[in-house]
Amino acid sequence: MSDGNTGLQLRSLIKKSGELEISLVDVPTPEPAADEVVVRVEAAPINPSDLGLLVGAADMSTAKASGTKAAPIITATVPQGAMRAMGARLDQSLPVGNEGAGVVVKTGSSDAAKALMGKTVAMIGGAMYSQYRTMKVRDCQPLPEGTTAAEGASWFVNPLTALGMTETMRREGHKALVHTAAASNLGQMLNKICLADGIPLVNIVRSKEQAEILKKIGAKHVVDSSVPSFLDDLTNALVETGATIAFDAIGGGKLAGDILNCMEVAINKTAKEYSRYGSSVHKQVYVYGALDVRPIELPRGFGMAWGVGGWLLTPFLQKIGPADIGRLRQRVVSELKTTFASHYTKVVSLSEALDPANVVVYAKRATGEKFLINPNK
Repeated sequence: MSDGNTGLQLRSLIKKSGELEISLVDVPTPEPAADEVVVRVEAAPINPSDLGLLVGAADMSTAKASGTKAAPIITATVPQGAMRAMGARLDQSLPVGNEGAGVVVKTGSSDAAKALMGKTVAMIGGAMYSQYRTMKVRDCQPLPEGTTAAEGASWFVNPLTALGMTETMRREGHKALVHTAAASNLGQMLNKICLADGIPLVNIVRSKEQAEILKKIGAKHVVDSSVPSFLDDLTNALVETGATIAFDAIGGGKLAGDILNCMEVAINKTAKEYSRYGSSVHKQVYVYGALDVRPIELPRGFGMAWGVGGWLLTPFLQKIGPADIGRLRQRVVSELKTTFASHYTKVVSLSEALDPANVVVYAKRATGEKFLINPNK
């Protein structure tokens, strides 16, 4: 176990030669400045947004293990066609892990920093797959008494993304929304928010099993994209809910276009008059994920009042400003064990995170498989 002056950190490197290398490095823990604290990290989730940095565009079916038990190394090949997108990060050893939680073991001299000594805090700020993190006080969220690091580890990315979706919906004048890959950890949180806030939500899933997961937690509108009646089912759910904004985790293929076309059909079912330009109701799809990396196809049957754009949490938070961020963060902390509870299928140490058997599972981004790293395990 480390003494806190240095600690292990998981690093991801993509070489110009087209090889991914994931390894553990012993790094010094910076002394805290006045408004900083040192946190012993005890829990950090592996989110899809982390996998983008952790494995990049590497083909994980080519993964090989080397090194020792204490210092394992994973290598894999990055396909030539994907190397151009990796240009900005080539030959740089990058720390990974967007969010996490742990115990404050050392503080700077400010009163705000000292007040956190010994407290369990959740954190945002990268490099969380590390045994120790020196953090600014403002990037730490004290957790309520009796909350474990594991319960607080996923406090930021998924909860604030889900709240950001309903917030965007309201700000842009929509009254109901659509979500794809809806049985995910985030999708389940979104369902709980919408049920609590009275927002009609259409969930698009890819299997009967995923539909069952959502129905068990009270989801009313669940449509399965793998069945022949999918487009009719989706249109009916859109008629019932009046949803005109969608958040799409899939990204590629025809799904965004299908959603827009079904929205147009649903709107026209209640339209008072015909317009050759289509309905004047604005229909919006925000792509926030890339589970399918193919091009987005938009078969045009949805008139002229539509938009497809990207949506990411950080730019959204920058737009709404500190007061509203504070309001959303407070809601997450007060509902950490209910609305925003995360369930993990496995807790691994840093070296176990580099075990090929584990890498294969979490790199698949499969619904219902969520890993938690405990760097001090």
